[in-house]
Amino acid sequence: MFETRTRWSQIVLQVLVTIAVIPFLIPLVTMVSRSLEGRGWGNYLAVLEVPGFLTFFRNSAIVAGGSIVIIYLATMAGAFGFSKLRIRHKEVFFWMMMAALTLPEVVLIAPLYATAVRLGMMGTFWSVILPIAALQVPFTILLTRGYMDGIPDTLFEAARLDGANTWRFFWSILVPLARPMATAIIILVLINAWNSYLLPKVFLINDNMGVVTLLPEFFRRQYNDDTPKILAAAVVTAIPTIVAYIAMQKQFERGMAAGALK
Repeated sequence: MFETRTRWSQIVLQVLVTIAVIPFLIPLVTMVSRSLEGRGWGNYLAVLEVPGFLTFFRNSAIVAGGSIVIIYLATMAGAFGFSKLRIRHKEVFFWMMMAALTLPEVVLIAPLYATAVRLGMMGTFWSVILPIAALQVPFTILLTRGYMDGIPDTLFEAARLDGANTWRFFWSILVPLARPMATAIIILVLINAWNSYLLPKVFLINDNMGVVTLLPEFFRRQYNDDTPKILAAAVVTAIPTIVAYIAMQKQFERGMAAGALK
C-alpha cells in the first residue's frame, strides 16, 4: 500500500484527494438537500406511499440477480479456460472478446432490439438481463483472468495426479480460491445492473415491469414536475447499492486489487 513519509506530503495528498472528491459530492449534496425542500421528510413518505412503489425494487432485484448469476458463472468458466486450459488460438478469442469493451451500449440498441423482437423476448426481463451480462462479461473475465494467472499451474498438475478431472479442479479448488473475485464481481454487476437505464427503458415495455432507474420519470408524471419528490425518489433508488458497497467494501477492494496485481 502506498504510504506518505512526511507530514507535508500527507497534507498535499489530502488536499488533492479532497479536490478530486468535491465534483462527485456536489451533485449528491444538492440532490439530498433539494429533496428535503417543502415538506421535508414528507417527500420521502409520499414517495413510499405511491402504489406499486415496491414493484420497481422487485423488478430491479430480478434484473440484478439474474445478471449476477449469469455473469459470475460465465466469468469463472471463461477466466479458467483462458488462464489454465490449453486451447488453440485462445489469445485470439480473448482479444476478440476484449474488443467488445470498445462498443458503447447505445450503438447496440438497434441490433439488440431486432434480436429481442425476433426471439419474442420484448417485454421480458431476459431482454435486459442477457444484454447486461454480455456487456459486462468481457471486463469481468479480463479482471478475473489476472487473478487466476497468479494461481500456480503446479496446483492444477497436482490435482490431476490425485485423480481430479478438469471439472473437479475448477469447482472444488479454483472457485473457492477465487472467492475474493466473486465479491468484486457481485458488487460491480450489482451497481451496473441496478443503475441500468437505457436497456430497461427500451425493452421493458409493460408498465408493471419498471425498474428503479425509471422511478424519477414515473414520479415526474405522477407529481407534475414536483422536483423535491422526484429527487427524493432518486435518493431512495440509490440506497440499496450504497448499502451493498459499504457492507462489502473491504472484500470488494481486496478482490479488485487481487485481480489487478496478480
